[in-house]
Amino acid sequence: MLDFSRQFAVIGEELMRAIEEVCRSQRFVLGPQVESFEQAAALACDAPHAIGCASGTDALWLALAAADIGSSNTVPHSSQPHRDEWDHTRDAVITSPFSFFASASAILRAGARPLFADIDPLTFNLSAVASAAILATPARWNIRAIQPVHLYGQCADMDAFTALQLSHPGLLLFEDAAQAFGATWKGVPAGALGDAGCFSFYPTKNLSAMGDAGLLTTRNTQIDQHARSLRAHGMMRRYFHDEVGWNSRLDTLQAAVLEVKLRYLPAWNQRRKALAERYDRLFFASGLATMPTREHPTTIADGVVLPYTDPRAGHVFHQYVIRAPRRDDLRAHLTAQGIGSEVYYPLPLHLQQALLGLGYGTGDFPHAERAAAEVLALPMYPELREDEQDIVVDAIRSFYA
Repeated sequence: MLDFSRQFAVIGEELMRAIEEVCRSQRFVLGPQVESFEQAAALACDAPHAIGCASGTDALWLALAAADIGSSNTVPHSSQPHRDEWDHTRDAVITSPFSFFASASAILRAGARPLFADIDPLTFNLSAVASAAILATPARWNIRAIQPVHLYGQCADMDAFTALQLSHPGLLLFEDAAQAFGATWKGVPAGALGDAGCFSFYPTKNLSAMGDAGLLTTRNTQIDQHARSLRAHGMMRRYFHDEVGWNSRLDTLQAAVLEVKLRYLPAWNQRRKALAERYDRLFFASGLATMPTREHPTTIADGVVLPYTDPRAGHVFHQYVIRAPRRDDLRAHLTAQGIGSEVYYPLPLHLQQALLGLGYGTGDFPHAERAAAEVLALPMYPELREDEQDIVVDAIRSFYA
């Protein structure tokens, strides 16, 4: 699926010089490289403010907490509260059930209630139509925000979500852009499309740290200042705590690594796009593939469905994800031939054991549930070789033959 050593072979010396500079300075927490990276990231995202933090999960929590979402709520006593235990006057945030767990857990951590809406089966992103249906129901929750997820490196339909925000005064729009650094919507970078954008730099991401790291971008000065306080135990002055925050600082070594890699990211993302286009050509040439349409977005009996790119989106292909009939059997076939693959994600969030207390069940979000049964991510990273792509497609062709 991914070979870190190939990237390191190209930029390793530059990375080591940046790390050595930090070691010589002995400023390991919130050193000058953190501020330098924040400035570079803000410029790349076309956002006025960027706040480095410990992880993408923390970035999601910081965005919510800095906007005071959930701050006045009382969290149910049980880790899996019965649906009747939830205070229906509490703050709530609409998000996708087809995402990494942090998309929902950060909302709970902030003290708010996740409200799931189904996905668009073409893009796998949160559906604005499904979100609008929740907003149109009689007031049962105090819905403070929508948190669309830019899944697999493609922005959600931000035209539709911005229109929803404009029609609901006071509603905030937070981008879960953990997989989408460098992605765009109609030319505007992810991280500048809502009130805040949240990024992960986990080692597998397009822009990756050597460990955990994250970033929050915002155009809101109050969110910026509040998030900076929250990431450092509620301090703006050393040992003077204005509120109860958390330890979520971006360490200087990771910032130094990220600033080096940020300079290479546009070329890396362009290479991912070229590899995705080549995968498409190979699959079409094999006679295996179809492109999804609004009428037929899901699997076909005798082949795979390729990723759909919205023409308004600048996709950065964090993952190249197909829909495949007999997905699990196909994955076992690839594994037997030494070919990596992954399922993002095999169980939607509304069916996760830890979240059953939210009161959802099987059948509530059919598009998310079908995607979980069909999606398969194939090897995708800038250093992937074309002969390796040939091997992947040949192995899939042999399975369906």
